[in-house]
Amino acid sequence: MCTAATYRTKDFYFGRTLDYDFSYGEEVAVTPRRLPLAFRHMGVMEKHYAMIGMAHVEGDFPLYYEAVNEKGLGMAGLNFVGNARYREAAEGVNNVATFEFIPWILARCATVKEARPLLSGLNLTNDSFSHKLPPAQLHWLISDREESVTVEAVEEGIRVYDNPVGVLTNNPPFPQQIFQLNNYMHLSPKDPENHFSDKLALQTYARGMGALGLPGDLSSSSRFVRAAFVKMNSVSGPSEEESVSQFFHILGSVEQQRGCCQVGEGKWEITIYTSCCNGDSGVYYYTTYGNRQISAVDMHREDLEGVKLVCYPLILEEQIRRQN
Repeated sequence: MCTAATYRTKDFYFGRTLDYDFSYGEEVAVTPRRLPLAFRHMGVMEKHYAMIGMAHVEGDFPLYYEAVNEKGLGMAGLNFVGNARYREAAEGVNNVATFEFIPWILARCATVKEARPLLSGLNLTNDSFSHKLPPAQLHWLISDREESVTVEAVEEGIRVYDNPVGVLTNNPPFPQQIFQLNNYMHLSPKDPENHFSDKLALQTYARGMGALGLPGDLSSSSRFVRAAFVKMNSVSGPSEEESVSQFFHILGSVEQQRGCCQVGEGKWEITIYTSCCNGDSGVYYYTTYGNRQISAVDMHREDLEGVKLVCYPLILEEQIRRQN
């Protein structure tokens, strides 16, 4: 499945892994301010904040997996299969289809604080984008440099949770994800002390033993704990290169390798891409399973007053810098 995370040094960074067994042909997509955004139930926005992110583009509409707008607000949708519940459009609420939820928020909100009132009157509808693209079962992470929230549409209705970790994976629902961190409060980046018995001369015999018990499997529950531990204890310099490199190392702790998670005969879940967007500068970085070199697209090098979607196909082939 997938993992989304935030990170902050001098600047704010937002990104995710996309873990799946096949690709929809996603591209880096820049939505300029004057590209009309037509929503199923909420009219047309002729002008809005520009945004950049990864999307599957259908009929010039960016079906964003995750994106960051020019104000530094980021949003990602992650699989939430079996728990997501959507409804028919209703009177007196913000009826938003799941496939347009990311641009609907990022088009008009500069911060999580601005997004909260919209979320309180939200109804995520069961509209399909097309007969080939039914609504995906998702939940979402929305973050700026100051705070994060998780949004879930469940049987009881829309739930918005403060997310102090700034990390999200898939199932179970977020309250259970955050609760399980209680089971790992003993983990530490420092060497452990002997609390087993003062009658035994126990001692550390290797570096990293403070993290003994950190789950290493590929389940979404374990990835949440591992990503949270790595993110919350990460240290890097404030430069762009150091910060971006560290962000990719954070998400590298939960990446999936072909062959380790079989989902069918001859099919394996892999980390199709990993992204990192600088919310302050609007530069979107990514790697793919077949290309470990970091590629970058700068939103502000495009005409953000334009009316056409700008797309960059992913560089999928390995880029090796030979030194001799």
